[in-house]
Amino acid sequence: MNTIRIVWGVGDGPTEMASYDAALADAGVHNYNLVTVSSMIPADAKIEVAGTAPDLGPAGNQLTVVQGRASATDGASISAGLGWVRSEAGPGLFYEAAGRVPSETTSQRVLDGLEAGQQLRDWTFGEPETRIVEAEAARDEYTTVLVLATYGHSESMFQAH
Repeated sequence: MNTIRIVWGVGDGPTEMASYDAALADAGVHNYNLVTVSSMIPADAKIEVAGTAPDLGPAGNQLTVVQGRASATDGASISAGLGWVRSEAGPGLFYEAAGRVPSETTSQRVLDGLEAGQQLRDWTFGEPETRIVEAEAARDEYTTVLVLATYGHSESMFQAH
């Protein structure tokens, strides 16, 4: 099955990377090596809004993702978002946005990106969908928010080509 799962998380830690790892754990994808791709949705993909990823294979495998992510400290407001829209023929687009901004700003940036992407393609599109995550960063450590689209299951890092 060609499933793209939308997952998200929030995490805190003593370093930016530790808070990122904690947010990945919250989303259920902390045991994979993430491979970030641009934002195309294959025509035969099913999109599932999962929240937390199920078991996607052995730890250490690579997992293909589109990712919106923001980290901060000192009580800053941060948000990350991902939006998607499908064409009538099946293929579609993801757009991500993130930063030290409220969720409304991230949501509008995601929708603006989707609109711009649609204008580049001679396709008829349906209605966009979004997932936005917002948090107030911890004052004494880092906080990360993220939203990911995970493509299928993980794969070995050592595949024969």
